[in-house]
Order: sequence, then C-alpha cells, then structure tokens
Amino acid sequence: MAYEVNAHLKPSNLKGLSENQIAQHWKLYEGYVAQSNALKAELEALRKEGKGATPLYADRRRRFGFEYNGMVLHEYYFGNLKAGVAEPGDASPLRKALSEQFGSFEAWKDDCVKCGATRGIGWAVLYLDPATGWLTNHFIQLHEDGNVAGFAPILVLDVFEHAYMVDYPATGRPDYMKAFFENVNWAAVEKRFAEASAGKIPARF
Repeated sequence: MAYEVNAHLKPSNLKGLSENQIAQHWKLYEGYVAQSNALKAELEALRKEGKGATPLYADRRRRFGFEYNGMVLHEYYFGNLKAGVAEPGDASPLRKALSEQFGSFEAWKDDCVKCGATRGIGWAVLYLDPATGWLTNHFIQLHEDGNVAGFAPILVLDVFEHAYMVDYPATGRPDYMKAFFENVNWAAVEKRFAEASAGKIPARF
C-alpha cells in the first residue's frame, strides 16, 4: 500500500497567503509523499535481501522518519487551513479547555505565536495529552525533534521559511503567523480535539 497525495487538503483563496505560495509549498508536500513511498519500498527490499543490519538500512530507516513526519505534519497543516472560518465561540469545548489551561483563548494564541517564533526551522504544534487532557504548545525542529510520543496534534503551524517566503521576506515570520491565524479551519481543529479527547488519533484527511 502506497501513501497518496491528498489533493482535497489543498487550500485556496486564503487571506494573506497567495495561491502561488500555497502551490510552491504544496510541491514540497508532494515530495515528502514521494520520498516516503520510495524509502518504504527500499526498506522492504533491503529487509528481504537480508540487509536489515547494514549501515545502509539504518540510514534509510532514520531518513524515513524525517520524510514520513514531513508528510504527516503537512497534511495536518494544510488540513487546518481554510478561508472564512470563525474562531470558536464561548460554547466551544476547545475554547473552554484552552481558556481553562492558559487563562484565556487569547493567552493560548499568544503562547502559540511565541512558540512559532522560536529561532530555527520547524513547526509549532498544539498537542493534547490523551492521558491527562493537558493542552500544550511545542516547537518541533525539522520534522521529528521535539515530537512528543503519544500526544495528539490539534493545530499545526509550519514555520519553515518555505511556508511563507513567496509572500513575505525571510524576517516576515510574525506577519505570516498573523495571516495563518486568519485562515485557521477551526472546524477541523475542533474535530481533532474531540477525537483526541475520546482517545482516538485525530484524522489527517
């Protein structure tokens, strides 16, 4: 079974993020899907050849984690972008949980933006710990360093320069993050929160 590009996740008509920006970013996602499939096939072939203990196999296994996480995080990212979706209201379980744990919804958002402003390349992710219901923002360097085992991604923000450099300069991450929050698909984010709260892995697509 091969991984597929989930074309229905590709957003359009976003405020502050051009069609060209999304198109260029989408090509990188397609590359992660292709590389995940190529490495999966190579690992299977090496294993069948009895080369599972070789340096080549070890290298490809490590590389697969990078490519696969890149694919998955981009699917969550594109899946939580949509134009014209209002922020969750006071009755929203997600807003209530964030307000309870951070003091207010705005305080959580401020913390998430500060997380996304961390120097380096990677991701800012709002996670839910299914064991405790704890909601926390985490910075993931590259695609794998900082991923918390067992935590469920609720909102995913790509802060690699490739996510915004068509529309913003290299120093334009703050403006890009402002545009990101004007285009969050809160319906998708709230659905992930509901699934994770019920002990399920949030669907990517």
